[in-house]
Amino acid sequence: MTLLLTKQIAELFIMILLGFILVKSSLLTKHDSKVLSTVALYIVTPCVIINAFQVQYSQDVKNGIILSFLASIIVHIIYIVIARLLGKVYTLNGVEKATIIYTNAGNLIIPLVQALLGKEWVVYTTGYILVSTIFIWTHGRMLICEEKGFNVKELMKNVNVIASVIGILMFSLKIQLPSLITETMDSMSATIAPICMIVAGMLIAGMNVKDCLKNKRLYVITFLKMIVFPLFAVILFKFTNLSSMAKNGDMILLISLLASVAPTAASVTQIAQIYDADSEYASAYYFITTLLCILTMPVFVWFYQL
Repeated sequence: MTLLLTKQIAELFIMILLGFILVKSSLLTKHDSKVLSTVALYIVTPCVIINAFQVQYSQDVKNGIILSFLASIIVHIIYIVIARLLGKVYTLNGVEKATIIYTNAGNLIIPLVQALLGKEWVVYTTGYILVSTIFIWTHGRMLICEEKGFNVKELMKNVNVIASVIGILMFSLKIQLPSLITETMDSMSATIAPICMIVAGMLIAGMNVKDCLKNKRLYVITFLKMIVFPLFAVILFKFTNLSSMAKNGDMILLISLLASVAPTAASVTQIAQIYDADSEYASAYYFITTLLCILTMPVFVWFYQL
């Protein structure tokens, strides 16, 4: 599994490189990535999420989905508590706290799980994605914007939340879509990895890499994000009895682990851009953690599977 994961991440990085080349060769600009991001956000990702729930209803699948939700909630609570404690030690600002708490689960984990395990396992990514989306647009937004409240209406408008609710309802009510629709969503779902990775490459190409690497604080926060926090996730999933809650619990928790040890969420940069926070600083962490994950993710998966 570790070697297969390394290979798969390497393939995704080639896609990132293609996006990087598109911008550096002046064929496109980093601002053109907004078009692809819109397609991914409003069409491809909802198709993936809804289609993931188009599986035969069974108690085993239901228990697996519940386990994925529970694992995600526990991880987020642990990450938030640790970030708060470390925030006092390292004087972390809002962007830094959000950087180490929230992962790029949607953009990276869905294509990874789809390629590594098959589309029937994608349903177990939705627990982490939905919980992460809710947390990042409430708690994460408050951290980044240094506010004390959030807008529930804005959260309910989030397409990932809407798609997840639709998918859960259809699964619970045992509603199966016509084959024409599911086959169309299958075709759309297959594009998620290339689109998301090309967008990542285009964004990275627009950054000032030299300035990013000069910031010494970047390495401290990155170490916390990519080494310290993932260790807590591995310990949680490996040395507790969570896996006993569902059939194939070890594999379901592996999917949750992949989401937990992924690089910094692109949403941190997006929120920083929207609300005029330090988006360039957030982008630096997105860049460096995305590069490092090709080394760190396989190591934590190997440790989990020992």
